[in-house]
Amino acid sequence: MSATTAAVRSFSRSYTSWIGALHEGLLDTPYSLTESRVLFELAQRERTDVTALRRTIGVDGGYLSRILARFAADGLVTRTRSEADGRRQVVYLTDQGRTAAGVLDRRSRDQLAELLAAFDAEQQRRLVTAMATIEEILAGGRPDAVTLRPMGSGDYGWVVQRHGLLYAHEYRWDESFEALVARIVAEFVDQRADAPDRVAAWVAEVDGKPAGSIFCMRKDGDTGQTDTTAQLRLLLVEPTTRGLGVGSRLVDECIRFARGAGYETLVLWTNDVLVEARRIYERAGFTLVEQEPHHSFGHDLVGQNWALPLR
Repeated sequence: MSATTAAVRSFSRSYTSWIGALHEGLLDTPYSLTESRVLFELAQRERTDVTALRRTIGVDGGYLSRILARFAADGLVTRTRSEADGRRQVVYLTDQGRTAAGVLDRRSRDQLAELLAAFDAEQQRRLVTAMATIEEILAGGRPDAVTLRPMGSGDYGWVVQRHGLLYAHEYRWDESFEALVARIVAEFVDQRADAPDRVAAWVAEVDGKPAGSIFCMRKDGDTGQTDTTAQLRLLLVEPTTRGLGVGSRLVDECIRFARGAGYETLVLWTNDVLVEARRIYERAGFTLVEQEPHHSFGHDLVGQNWALPLR
């Protein structure tokens, strides 16, 4: 047995033991791991083709048939013939079945929350990143697939340093720009301390290495009842990963968060020389509101304000 095979087997034993997958009844229910997976998949849609379900889960057809027969006997599912193809079978969860699936889902979330509570934020970040890498490789994804993770300690210095270096190299902007980035990062940390549910920042990774960043902040640090506008800030994409969709992934995540946090509008400030960034904003639905010449970072520039309604 090779060292790689032994390592994978060791990880599999450790992980299945950690999540309790080998217990006789998963999450203190009468269902095995496979039966629970079937319930979960059935709960994702109103009706499910049995052949498609077998392919999704990857189990033997006879074994799946026995599971569905047990579920039917317990009143969890109803099976009928497909209206489109009489040779195919369609299965539905009953109200009782949806209740059982809901119990499994709730207990799974509670169990994982309890297990993860044993690790600090940095350990959780490393765990999630490693899991994303495993999932990506097993799914046959490109080795340059993009993953996002929340920004944490140590990332903020990287954001300031990479902005300073890249903008100096590509646009010859002076150190006043790097100082501005440092102030924005410091403002973000202050805002997160005041309202952790209203601000967020992410690092994009390619092959486990930082490839970009983005921040979603309250506009100008506003608070109170008028706090309805979020600001997208510090979008960065490393030159070696441009063309992989890093910028679009980051912007989409920022929009998703801002909308979920209850903001009505997402705005951003950029400069007309940042052509590729402006294209990303346009594709995401932002529109140019106003622009004005200014002299900053050692150059004559044209600043632009863009906005995106979230409701």
